[in-house]
Amino acid sequence: MTEPLDVAKLQRRLAEFAAARNWQPYHTPKNLVAALSVEASELVEIFQWLTPEESARVMDDPGTAHRVTDEVADVLAYLLQLCEVLGIDPLTALDAKIDRNEQRFPAPGDGGA
Repeated sequence: MTEPLDVAKLQRRLAEFAAARNWQPYHTPKNLVAALSVEASELVEIFQWLTPEESARVMDDPGTAHRVTDEVADVLAYLLQLCEVLGIDPLTALDAKIDRNEQRFPAPGDGGA
């Protein structure tokens, strides 16, 4: 039976993958941020000239769906590697950011606009 995935396990797999290839010297924060930006741009490229309606159906075409899925995986991989290098727990960071956004942008009826 396959074990459930979690962020820490994926980060370990990424670190082991890089270590087996001696890539750690290249996985500096600067390089990881640059790679993250490139991969995010490759994701943008898929959607660049689509209408809003076409973009909502992007996963309907198997070839395009595969490209989108691969680029999402690349973005997440570099983001997780960056978090590992900088000592950031991405889930804790996201939880704290949502808390700040709830305060900054209260929902209507919660004292907001």
